[in-house]
Amino acid sequence: MKRGKVIISNTVVGHVWQDENGYWFKYTDEYYNNPIHGPVSQTLPVEVQTHNDKRSMIPFFDGLIPEGWLFDIAIDNWKINEKDRMELLLTVCKDCIGAVSIERE
Repeated sequence: MKRGKVIISNTVVGHVWQDENGYWFKYTDEYYNNPIHGPVSQTLPVEVQTHNDKRSMIPFFDGLIPEGWLFDIAIDNWKINEKDRMELLLTVCKDCIGAVSIERE
């Protein structure tokens, strides 16, 4: 299983992971009880339940992965399979543009 921490402004707000049943995201209990930064995205409201997609990466997280020449640099330098979206997310999204970052667990 591949797993990462979802961070906003140095606060761990949840976890994203991939297993044999698909892609998953869940807010931490601490963040659910005090969502000081609001939801990660409008499509992922702060809820107790786990968000999932059985076929492809959850669109918000897929959108964090770079495109174009930056994508090419990432797959060439880190030797990542371009179809392995979770590995790309965990490798290149530690310092994304915007408030959200992902750190490998």
